[in-house]
Amino acid sequence: MSAFTKPSHIGRKISRIRELRDMKQEALAQALGTNQQAISALENSETIDEEKLKQIAKALGVSVEALKNFSEEAAINFFNNFYDNSGSHGTNFGTNNICNFNPLDKLVEAYEENKKLYERLVQAEKDKVEYLGKILKDK
Repeated sequence: MSAFTKPSHIGRKISRIRELRDMKQEALAQALGTNQQAISALENSETIDEEKLKQIAKALGVSVEALKNFSEEAAINFFNNFYDNSGSHGTNFGTNNICNFNPLDKLVEAYEENKKLYERLVQAEKDKVEYLGKILKDK
């Protein structure tokens, strides 16, 4: 990593994914068997050990890789591209540019990765609803 590269702040990524899932710190804390204060401390941490990351990723319904590679910009770009299907912009792409890769392949690859992440998030929500239903049923 160069001196100009901003280090990845894993706590912020955890916080954003949790927020995107509409999950409160208390819910994540319960899933991890801890308290809200511990989650707040985690979300303020620049680094977290690998074993704890595995537990957090599982509780959030994502892979450790998705957690580590989460990018606010990529998420925004994905949804902008997904919803803006007008095709009116970018028509001159490649006119004076030389690419060492096929941009369409990269776009499809990013779309597939985000689609998998979305599907895991949806499944995690379904699992959470089922789990909470069982808790309520048992009371």
